[in-house]
Amino acid sequence: MQIRRIGILGGTGFAGGVLANRLVNRGYALRLLTRDRERHKDNLILLPDTELVQTNVHDQAALTACLAGCDAVINLVGILNERSANGSGFHSMHVTLPGKVVQACRANGIRRLLHMSALHADAHNGPSHYLRSKGEGEDLVMAAGDLHVTSYRPSVIFGRDDGLFGRFARLLALTPVAFPLACAQARFAPVYVGDVADAMILTLADPDYYGRRLNLCGPRVYTLQQLVRYTAGCLGLRRSIIPLPDFLGRMQARLFDLGGFAFHLLGMDKPFSMDNYLSTTVDSVCDGGNDLPALVPRPATVETVMPDVLAGHSARSQYDQFRRNHA
Repeated sequence: MQIRRIGILGGTGFAGGVLANRLVNRGYALRLLTRDRERHKDNLILLPDTELVQTNVHDQAALTACLAGCDAVINLVGILNERSANGSGFHSMHVTLPGKVVQACRANGIRRLLHMSALHADAHNGPSHYLRSKGEGEDLVMAAGDLHVTSYRPSVIFGRDDGLFGRFARLLALTPVAFPLACAQARFAPVYVGDVADAMILTLADPDYYGRRLNLCGPRVYTLQQLVRYTAGCLGLRRSIIPLPDFLGRMQARLFDLGGFAFHLLGMDKPFSMDNYLSTTVDSVCDGGNDLPALVPRPATVETVMPDVLAGHSARSQYDQFRRNHA
């Protein structure tokens, strides 16, 4: 299969930006679909042979038209929280949209589809809306027998501007002395965003990976408490990390859910939700086998990447940035 032009949904996000840069460096032409072209044009429109197209990807006709002429499609769209708490937002993003992507591929004669899922996604037994919807969407695209589909199932992804370390860095800065932490003993195998991107690129044109579901975990396993303590150490913050008992963790999650609309008005994602709590009841580790080492023999660790990244969140760094902006 000759792949030259790739259409990407979610290409302007955290993982998408890294993947787009690496694909361009390997000579691929890209068409990035976005709902807000102006917001991303400064950092992505300058990529060689890259189109930044503003559209509503949930409109089937618009999506199909935007993917015309592509040789492959990559769907990276995903959310960790929804505005409501009934699963409808997750279903829209993780199930309905992948179905529309499949239809757009068929309409345009596109055979190759790469789909971003999640570790332990399970349509039937997932404990949260997030994991069930991710599982249902993954099953849907994998059932498209006329397409060559590969799904990628990473543990939590880390790197610059991620949703894990960056979020805790901001919360730690706002919380003096003690930091109450729900789900402190939940286990993760964080995987570097660059390694996920490389795994996708290496399998893009390889028929051996058609029809495969690839589990992607980093080389080390940590509890959430260890990750938060590490973040505080990198920031030079002295904080006591206080693990919350289960009933208080649930209460904290429900309180953040109740304040969800207020966070939306402030332009912020909920720091935590009941759905997040339920997701952490399944450890995000590759206990069923890890496909990353066969693709990326020397995957990056948290300790080799995050100190430099978190340096940008330190109080000194924020002060220096303030002085530069107001000089």
